[in-house]
Amino acid sequence: MMKFVVLACLVAAVYGCGMPTFPPVVTRVVGGEDVRPNSWPWQISLQYDRDGEWRHTCGGTLISSEWVLTAAHCISSRTYRVNLGKHNLAETEEGSLAVGVAKILVHEKWNPLFIRNDIALIKLETPVTFTDSIMAACLPEAGFILPNNESCYVTGWGRTVTGGALPDILQQALLPVVDHATCSQNDWWGFQVKDTMVCAGGDGIVSGCNGDSGGPLNCQNADGAWEVHGIVSFGSGLSCNFRKKPTVFTQVSSYMDWINTAMMSN
Repeated sequence: MMKFVVLACLVAAVYGCGMPTFPPVVTRVVGGEDVRPNSWPWQISLQYDRDGEWRHTCGGTLISSEWVLTAAHCISSRTYRVNLGKHNLAETEEGSLAVGVAKILVHEKWNPLFIRNDIALIKLETPVTFTDSIMAACLPEAGFILPNNESCYVTGWGRTVTGGALPDILQQALLPVVDHATCSQNDWWGFQVKDTMVCAGGDGIVSGCNGDSGGPLNCQNADGAWEVHGIVSFGSGLSCNFRKKPTVFTQVSSYMDWINTAMMSN
């Protein structure tokens, strides 16, 4: 059984991390699909202000009442807010919240050239109260490695096809894990993939895409709780769903010390 990080357990004492009130309807259907409303209540939309209009740029994961996990490459000098409890970004929804950002912590060894240490934490201006539509995901045990072909799900408001429009409704897609030994082969990602990353997908049909960046790779543990094992980092420039070029995620279990230290000291 995977252990949960103590911090995540403390802030999720009432609802329990990774245990949505409305469990996701997960199948092995090939292709992305609209999610069941509020079934991934830790999914957030990171939005930026453009001339007074808030626009979705990346996903992220609520991991406590005041911290969100996302990708370093999602962060720039823009003004951001975090939208929580959302299903349809085009509608005003009961129970959703838009919260300002108090602090952003980008990993000090983030390397945008080689895409290394692609991880960041966002501290909310005010802590949120957990509800049926807003709660935290669980975090994995430090150093945990997902087995090959583990059934995990990427979620986000990213493009459903390369070059297509961003969907209004949150999407989910089954992405089986590809182990490091396979993903680092020359005809896959080769040397570009490090052991601090997770590969998932690569069938040439389903993948994460633009707009999914920073969002979670959700994997269910033996107790039935959902853990965020990956942060959407990069994919093929040829197309989102290029065969043998699975979506690459920052491996959360490789950064548990960094996450815990950053949260406790800020």
